[in-house]
Amino acid sequence: MFKQLPAEKLRTDRLVMGLRFDLLSLFTTLALLSTTTTVLSDVILSRVDRRIDLTSQIARVTSTLKVENAGPGPVSEILITFPEVQAKNLAYLMAALNEGKGKVKNSGISLPIKAVNPEGMPPSLIFHSVSLPTALGEGDSLTIDVLAVFTHALRAFPEEITQADIQLVLFQDTAHYLSPYAVNIQSLTVKLPKSSIESYTKLDNTNIHGSDIKYGPYENLPSFSYAPVVVHFETNQPFAVAQELVREIEISHWGNVQVTEHYNIVHGGAKSKGEFSRLDFQARPHLRGASAFRNLVAKLPPRSHSIYYRDEIGNISTSNVWDDPKKTELLIEPRYPLFGGWRTTFTIGYGLPLQDFLFESEGKRFLDFSFGSPINDLVIDNLIVKVVLPKGSNDIFISTPFPVKQGQETKISHLDFVGRPVVLLEKTNVVPEHNQYFQVYYKFNSLSMLMEPFILISGFFFLFVACIVYVHVDLSISKSSASYLAKMQWDEVRATIQEVQSIINQCLSTHEKLEASLHDLSRTGDVQACKTARKTADSLLKEYSKELMPLLSFLKSSPQATQILPKVEELLAKERELQERLITKHSTIVDCHEKKIGGRELENRVASQQQKVIVLKQEVEDLLDYIEEI
Repeated sequence: MFKQLPAEKLRTDRLVMGLRFDLLSLFTTLALLSTTTTVLSDVILSRVDRRIDLTSQIARVTSTLKVENAGPGPVSEILITFPEVQAKNLAYLMAALNEGKGKVKNSGISLPIKAVNPEGMPPSLIFHSVSLPTALGEGDSLTIDVLAVFTHALRAFPEEITQADIQLVLFQDTAHYLSPYAVNIQSLTVKLPKSSIESYTKLDNTNIHGSDIKYGPYENLPSFSYAPVVVHFETNQPFAVAQELVREIEISHWGNVQVTEHYNIVHGGAKSKGEFSRLDFQARPHLRGASAFRNLVAKLPPRSHSIYYRDEIGNISTSNVWDDPKKTELLIEPRYPLFGGWRTTFTIGYGLPLQDFLFESEGKRFLDFSFGSPINDLVIDNLIVKVVLPKGSNDIFISTPFPVKQGQETKISHLDFVGRPVVLLEKTNVVPEHNQYFQVYYKFNSLSMLMEPFILISGFFFLFVACIVYVHVDLSISKSSASYLAKMQWDEVRATIQEVQSIINQCLSTHEKLEASLHDLSRTGDVQACKTARKTADSLLKEYSKELMPLLSFLKSSPQATQILPKVEELLAKERELQERLITKHSTIVDCHEKKIGGRELENRVASQQQKVIVLKQEVEDLLDYIEEI
């Protein structure tokens, strides 16, 4: 039945065996059910027209059912049946009344549907009950339209292809309408994206018209009639699957609704194998990349503004926006084309006018917003919608057109103390048909809008007050405090010690001049000049001694100088002794020059004095360094 590729023969055998096993087990179950008489036989489907749309990765099955009550009792509901292998991929199910001629009565309101488990039915069949608006009496009939949407129903075959290969997929269903009721007449039309069909199951009354395969009509089918069909065809439509989508809708009563959407998208078609050539793809994209998709289209609400498109690297410039009064279209082009199994992550965001989506009713405000993604034909494995309400919102109520998992959390943002309430809505297996409007009702005190401006104004007010206080208030330590007096006394002690150090340095400078006069004496022999230098030095040293006396007296009287006073007294004593030794040395050398004594005898007379002078100079310098450190 299939055209097999040699390189994929092993995978082909596995896939075909899997299909045959599913069909065999289901067919065996249905054969047993067809021999069982049930109370459901009072309902007859006089006509069934089914249309399966496979033009995208989403399989949409539309069934028009004409229901008749052939029994005496009223009928208020009918059952819709799916095989378990098919029901696990069922994403959306809707039923509505049909007036005929293709018009759906009350198309805006669908009939209630719920999952049921009738007694005596095997677990391999899944049942849903459709409640009728009015019970059908004996002989009455009505027509309803049932839309079933399936995801991941198309199986890539082969499962892996190269860049140059086309993408082929398999679809499995039944040519007979699977129902617990007898069917008088029914037909099936399978619409494909193009007329390239590898193979298909051929039954009686099977015809092909372009890209459509038509089965039937078939008449007088018993309940649970099942005729398996498999179609193997080419499709290069985008198999964009969002493994996770997080939509954050943030309401600001200052006039804006900010929407941020985080996408994690993978190409769900046949996986790419081998090398990828960018050159071949750019040169012949329809031949060397037919299975890949290069862009996605998002239909945003009208009057969208501040639109951005970025990923982890930064802003992506390969996007375009077209807008008109009815809609805004965003063309999203990833950084690279997506082949089977490849994935990408990105974020889009946009702002909307608040008055278009926020309304008031019975003392409450409510947000009326779409649930699903704005991207065309996107399958979402897990969708999380977060509605961030303004601070102070309470009495929150959520209304959704279909069951979703609900929750609440808190978001902390700028100028927040208690955070903003966040409504969480989560649903798996989401398709474009779920892009319906939901409502979030809440109460809000308008005075809460003034909270953030009040915080800002108060913050700036207290900042300016603090600056004024800082400028006009004297923050220095009180002059009458003990710590202030102690600080002032220590400053006076430091100043006095610095004066002592300066005078001692002048004394040392005078000592150097006296030493220099002795060098001049040995060179010139001028005794009189040397005596004059000694007399001048002696006079200066006496003046310095007089200046040191009041300074020493102050240090003795100050309690802050208790620790340093002994070192200062020792310094003065050493300097005085140094003066005496230098004067004695100077007098000895001058006397020897007058008496014409020189050589070894002169050296012997001044040797002891010279040694003492060197020691005293070093001690004076050490004491000065010590006092300097203190």
